[in-house]
Amino acid sequence: MPDFITALSVDDFASVTGWGRTAPTTALVVRPRTYEEAAAAVRGCGTRGSIARGLGRAYGDAAQNAGGSVLDMTGLDRIRTVDADTGMVVCDAGVSLHRLMEVLLPLGWFVPVTPGTRYVTVGGAIGADIHGKNHHVSGGFARHVRSLQLLTADGQARTVLPGTDLFDATAGGMGLTGVILSATIQLLRVETSLMSVDTERATDLDDLMTRLTETDHLYRYSVAWIDLLAKGAATGRSVLTRGDHAPLDVLPPRAARHPLVFRPGQLPAAPAFVPEGLLGKRSVSLFNELWYRRAPRARTGELQKISTFFHPLDGVPHWNRIYGRGGFVQYQFVVPYGQEEALRRIVMRISRRGCPSFLAVLKRFGRGDSGWLSFPVPGWTLALDIPAGLPRLGVFLDELDEEVAAAGGRLYLAKDSRVRPETLAAMYPQIDRFRSLRAELDPHGVFTSDLSRRLAL
Repeated sequence: MPDFITALSVDDFASVTGWGRTAPTTALVVRPRTYEEAAAAVRGCGTRGSIARGLGRAYGDAAQNAGGSVLDMTGLDRIRTVDADTGMVVCDAGVSLHRLMEVLLPLGWFVPVTPGTRYVTVGGAIGADIHGKNHHVSGGFARHVRSLQLLTADGQARTVLPGTDLFDATAGGMGLTGVILSATIQLLRVETSLMSVDTERATDLDDLMTRLTETDHLYRYSVAWIDLLAKGAATGRSVLTRGDHAPLDVLPPRAARHPLVFRPGQLPAAPAFVPEGLLGKRSVSLFNELWYRRAPRARTGELQKISTFFHPLDGVPHWNRIYGRGGFVQYQFVVPYGQEEALRRIVMRISRRGCPSFLAVLKRFGRGDSGWLSFPVPGWTLALDIPAGLPRLGVFLDELDEEVAAAGGRLYLAKDSRVRPETLAAMYPQIDRFRSLRAELDPHGVFTSDLSRRLAL
């Protein structure tokens, strides 16, 4: 099974899948190099429509289009202008966050929001309205977009500004309003390329939530790794990691000579074939035990590379292969503040079920953004990876969906590969507004995807 796209030639039919590698479908992959080529591809996409795709880090089927076309936007990767005084950058949608860091960190600017991987395109970051460890402070990525160019179903490029319905439908709209061609983004000023990091252990879920509630406001970035296999009094035990960009005056002399250097390391790639069941309950339980025990009880002010703090898995190319050929499901939900008991119940159910997840993180969200399908709302968000072959996994996750919806929460479309359409509709109150605008803007369904068909978006 492919990791991203297995193509036969420059533009040809290929098997396409998400990062979870669970449901590949075949599409014509088109690789535009200019805006004009992208417009021509949209006009000629045929009855099965088209969907834009970046670096393939959506976990499910958001950037797949069975029997139609997929626009691989990574060839549109120019950084067009940078204002080094104000931190405003204009770039093509195919530019990755990694590339922005390479170019802009030496100038003293950092991306305003980054998820757990820097191998995400700007277009994908807007289409999924990605969030990071700083949502409680900075919101989602689209909050920092000052304008964007959108190729709509009529083949025209429109300038779209925040505060408009089209912007709010596009931010988090998973590419279904059109193809993002370029964007103007406000960056974050930094003095160094290092992070000052505090790490501590929390003994259980309640201890973790208390620490986050009482002190999150002191940090720009905050996240907790959580052991979802721990039981009894240790249920929800966690390692809490928080920090901010290190100021120049805390760097040791050697690092201070080159304070803005960006050199992320890389380990060997995961093998192409991994035995099924490698990440079973026993092995993950052992990993979780070791990870928790090796973490410091309390450590402050540790200097870490940006890549270490934000993107540790990027150091292992194709890490998604470690789940084997069956792939994995990433399940991410948010429940509002005031629904802590629902969060406790869900964590307990996951623990009792024995879901072997070693990549589980809990964060707090701040105020939501304006995107109609944008995921974050003020509350608690938990994300976990689960091997797709786990027995009766679908039934179990359906039950969790019901609990999330009953608590007024929602699932993240960029991670989803299996939620039911009626369940999703209950989670997103603006979904009918999104469907109405999309029908008006694109009456013939030019922009479509496996996800949009599955969820009737």
